[in-house]
Amino acid sequence: MTAKIAYDDVEVGTELPARSFPVNRATLVQYAGASGDFNPIHWNEKFAKEVGLPDVIAHGMFTMAEAIRVVTDWTGDPGAVVDYGVRFTKPVVVPNDDQGAVIEVTGKVGAKLDDNTVRVDLTVTSGGLKVLGMSRAVVRLA
Repeated sequence: MTAKIAYDDVEVGTELPARSFPVNRATLVQYAGASGDFNPIHWNEKFAKEVGLPDVIAHGMFTMAEAIRVVTDWTGDPGAVVDYGVRFTKPVVVPNDDQGAVIEVTGKVGAKLDDNTVRVDLTVTSGGLKVLGMSRAVVRLA
C-alpha cells in the first residue's frame, strides 16, 4: 500500500480528522488477551486502588495504539508510519460503569521533513487530562 495523502498537498498546520475511542472494561480484557499483559491494574479494581491508582487503567500500549489510528486512518497505510513515540503522562482511568472512558485524539502536521516525510504531532486526552505527551509520528507520504 501507499499513503493516500500526497506530500505536496500538506503544509505545517494541516489538521488530521479528530477521533474519539471508547474504552471499557471488556475492551481491556480483550486487549489483555491479545497482548498477554494481564497485569491486575488493568482489570482488578481492588488491586489498582491498593497500589495507589484511582481505579483500573487502560494499558499504555493500548492507548498508544488507539492514538496512532488517527495517523493511519489519515494516510490510508499503516506502513507509512516510519517512527512513533510518546511519553506516558497520565493513565486512562476506566471506571466499571456503562460509560467507561473515551480517548480523544487530534493531530496536525508539525513539520515537513526530507524524503516525503512529515512529523505529525498528536494531542491525546481522556477525561480532560493529557494522557500522552510528546506524541509524534513520522509518516512517509505519496
